[in-house]
Amino acid sequence: MESQNSLENPRTPPQQNWLVFLLDIYRRLLGVQIRSQMTYRSSFLLDSFGVFMIIGFEFSSLALIFWRFDNLGGWQLGEVAVLYGLTTIGFGIMDMTFSGFDPGYFGRQIRMGALDQLMLRPVSITIQVLGSAFELRRIGRIAQGCIILGLAFYLADIHWTLAKLALIPLVIFGLVCFFGGLFVIGATITFWTVESIEVINIFTYGGNEMMSYPMNIYPTWMRNFFTFILPAIFVVYYPALYLLDKPDPFNFPAFAHWLSPLAGLAVLLAALRFWRFGLNHYQSTGT
Repeated sequence: MESQNSLENPRTPPQQNWLVFLLDIYRRLLGVQIRSQMTYRSSFLLDSFGVFMIIGFEFSSLALIFWRFDNLGGWQLGEVAVLYGLTTIGFGIMDMTFSGFDPGYFGRQIRMGALDQLMLRPVSITIQVLGSAFELRRIGRIAQGCIILGLAFYLADIHWTLAKLALIPLVIFGLVCFFGGLFVIGATITFWTVESIEVINIFTYGGNEMMSYPMNIYPTWMRNFFTFILPAIFVVYYPALYLLDKPDPFNFPAFAHWLSPLAGLAVLLAALRFWRFGLNHYQSTGT
């Protein structure tokens, strides 16, 4: 159980040093992952380039749609590229850092009994899982997202202010927390299903795709779900409206664009509570 591995264990540092201890453990785990992946640098470079090209082809397909239809729900190519670039960067950072919670990967760890080994160690299981995988090759996705975002800023001709500049890192933070929370929820569900279920991918990889486009093009029932149940609309769509000086079609409060980090963090914190509930009810597969 998580409680059996808490920092209150007498073998761990005093309570006042818990954050330093956690960061040191996480740093060491990441160091192992990075050194392992950089052992075969040619493979790492090819994987990163492959991810880079895939995202590039996907965005090229989007550009061809705009070449044929000119706009999408009243949004020009440069404006949609703002959504696409921000979402790609945020999802790429999350996919790199939260790989340990990837439902597919985590489900395999449960089947092999690896989680049982983690629970025997006097360190927080959450930190161990977070540091158990670090997909450095996702840097290709992040790099491609930066290029798309730079192109978007050029095409959209944004009138920059200090507030808009400050908003961008907050949006990326919100996206990382939002998608990270979805990964944690998916990993927790595998406590009972063992196998990763496909419906989780609808909200993770499918959510990444959905949030890359303006929310006003979706039917009302879907928009309501991703507003009042899962607050995806506040994570990137409303910040994009603010950056582009576009009118709000749904008449939310004027400060809605600043809710991005709060909405993402709310999803992550709720996911971590669900994760703790799953840990408390986990039964070993006996592997």
